[in-house]
Amino acid sequence: MEAAGVYVHIPFCREKCVYCDFCSFAGAEALQAPYVAALLAELRAAAPRWRAVPFDTAFLGGGTPTILPADSLVAIVAECRRRLALPADAEITVEANPGTVDLAGLRALRAGGANRLSLGVQSLDGAELALLGRIHSAEEAAAAVELARRAGFRNISLDLMYGLPRQTLGVWRRTLEGALALGPEHLSLYALTVEEGTPLAAAIARGALPPPDDDAAADMYEVAERTLAAAGYAHYEISNWARRSPDDPAESDGPPRLACRHNLKYWHNARYLGLGLAAASYDGLARYRNIEDPREYIRRLAAGESPEADREEVDPPTRIGETMMLGLRLTAGVGREEFRARYGRGLEEVYGPVIARLVDDGLLESDARGIRLTSRGRLLGNRVFAEFLPSA
Repeated sequence: MEAAGVYVHIPFCREKCVYCDFCSFAGAEALQAPYVAALLAELRAAAPRWRAVPFDTAFLGGGTPTILPADSLVAIVAECRRRLALPADAEITVEANPGTVDLAGLRALRAGGANRLSLGVQSLDGAELALLGRIHSAEEAAAAVELARRAGFRNISLDLMYGLPRQTLGVWRRTLEGALALGPEHLSLYALTVEEGTPLAAAIARGALPPPDDDAAADMYEVAERTLAAAGYAHYEISNWARRSPDDPAESDGPPRLACRHNLKYWHNARYLGLGLAAASYDGLARYRNIEDPREYIRRLAAGESPEADREEVDPPTRIGETMMLGLRLTAGVGREEFRARYGRGLEEVYGPVIARLVDDGLLESDARGIRLTSRGRLLGNRVFAEFLPSA
């Protein structure tokens, strides 16, 4: 049985970024303490239903988790360890914004069991940070990495964004080089997506900003691939790289040791428990999601009620299709032996014509190990993924 992971959503932030459509709230300090109490109540209620499932990762995301007092985050980590029997070597990640961390708080997190820090840097260019509505400067981002090292974190990931309005290749290269100079163990690079209803979408709609340029974003992605490979980082998922170590497997054999173990569960279509506002869970048969209203969430948990908003049973064809769609995000792709062990049939038995067509189109490569996206396929991933879903 593959171990599951627990995701804990902290929906608070100091300011809402202009591109963000996540379930998060600025200026809601009065809700923070009751929300943490509700989170712990949800965990206590959910744990018995997951008792037979081993867990080995926890991920506190947001929002900005580090806007909470460090002792609140430590209490959440401790309760996850206790209720879900997380082992001593569990990967425990906390997302942080460079503008919301200090040495004392980071030391408390590290002492409380967090062993991986994910910093939302996004850019090292002042104009881009202002455009995105970020609350930190490039200097504060670098300082946050230094503070995390002093606090004892030995596994740090940086998030960066590309394909921004007016972003140039030269600025993107400087951001990549600046990020590499900070020596992170892991990098996540995300193309900007303009979400309906955000201030960024409104600015683009009224002509104040140009829309993202897909060709420019593709050029930036290819620059990142070359730059990070030359710097010794393994590209293990479409948007994710980890620093290589001597004991890493060959790229086609699996992810590097410093890959994000929690996120690998999503890409392997494994089980995960979600706690908090809008958090999703998947138990292998059904997917369910929590409500998004913080006051109603707090009220329900205080009353002993479920925070669940909706539930969807996932039928076998959809489960198989999602395994393909998610697994192909990994550069190692979907392995033949793993697929047969999981579903009792071979890849070609289920998807032979689809695989053949995508190989002919230069989007997939196939060998004795399995199938995976080509370099061109990574740029056109959504087109490939749609071919494996039942509704395609």
